[in-house]
Amino acid sequence: MTDPHKAVDYIFKHAPAFAKAKSERVYLEEFRKSKKAILMSQSNAEAANAREQYAYAHDEYLSLLDGLRAAVETEEKLRWDLIAAQARVEIWRTEQANNRGQDRATR
Repeated sequence: MTDPHKAVDYIFKHAPAFAKAKSERVYLEEFRKSKKAILMSQSNAEAANAREQYAYAHDEYLSLLDGLRAAVETEEKLRWDLIAAQARVEIWRTEQANNRGQDRATR
């Protein structure tokens, strides 16, 4: 049987980690735009598309994308763990309702 208290405790314990992971992901998504602009300004090319190509191909931009990938992975792992804990509580609630129904039926 599922212990709903453990599931709720898990949610409380891991919610801050999820919040931090989400904030990291959002920060990196927003910083990606700034990094592109910074790198484009460093390019000596005249054409905007050439400066953009320079920025997208730059090692610093590619490194930022690796960080964004890791941040999304962490956020999604924590999100699904929290969803699973919520599902455990719902399973417990359903089991309790079923048990009450069986108790009434056998009286």
